[in-house]
Amino acid sequence: MALVIALVLKTFFVQVFVIPSGSMEQTIQIGDRVLVDKLTPWFGNQPSRGEVVVFRDPGGWLENDRTVSTDGPVLRQVKQVFSSVGLLPSDNEHDLIKRVIGVGGDTVECCDAKGRLSVNGTPVDETYLAPGNVPSRQPFKITVPAGRLWVMGDHRDLSADSRSHMANPGGGTIPVGNVVGRAFVIAWPLQRLGRLEVPDSLSSLPQHSAAASGAAAPAVALPVTAPRSTVGSSGQTPGGFTGIEPDPAEPSLVMGVLGALPLVARLGPAGRRRTRRSG
Repeated sequence: MALVIALVLKTFFVQVFVIPSGSMEQTIQIGDRVLVDKLTPWFGNQPSRGEVVVFRDPGGWLENDRTVSTDGPVLRQVKQVFSSVGLLPSDNEHDLIKRVIGVGGDTVECCDAKGRLSVNGTPVDETYLAPGNVPSRQPFKITVPAGRLWVMGDHRDLSADSRSHMANPGGGTIPVGNVVGRAFVIAWPLQRLGRLEVPDSLSSLPQHSAAASGAAAPAVALPVTAPRSTVGSSGQTPGGFTGIEPDPAEPSLVMGVLGALPLVARLGPAGRRRTRRSG
């Protein structure tokens, strides 16, 4: 029963992911467990601006090197079974987490005379950025094709996001179909428990006509005309953040422990068994 419940929850409802990098700081920190809503996409819900989403690697975003398992064939098979239902973490995932900045039809540009990012010509107040970060040290302008998303990390100086893949097909955008779900809660550690809110500065933007009609729009990226960082040999800027260019091969998210066993224990005949699981 525990395995069935875990498999159903992981597949259709909620999945837990462990954050391996600082590309979404300070919103989400290394080691945080986030809950990802996998239910609403089944009903045709489309990602919206400002949402934090988990998505499958569209190709070339993740590091190619994988850790070679030293487990024997029996133990490896057992781990694979439990990982597939979410009762053990998996280190063989191909998922990333970023914030949606532009949807199909949007024109995303950075930066204006005041150093702000804009969507469809409207400047965005990005209060969620990591302290000391600017919206982008790499100038760009792109029109997001229909059915795709432009995504960026909140720690702009560390995140290898859409900007790092503008030479790829789609101009750095990702297919909507690659979205696993929306990250909506930080569930662990307990002192960081809280919802991942959608900022009004992005959610309140008017919908672009091309996005509303679903018309295809070509992706256009400006060439880089300025260096990504102006740091010394120490890699630190006067603002205190690391200004080193992000590695375009980010680590993958790790599927977290789902923890269905406590639920099953409470469903027992006498309801006396109690099981505690962390994470």
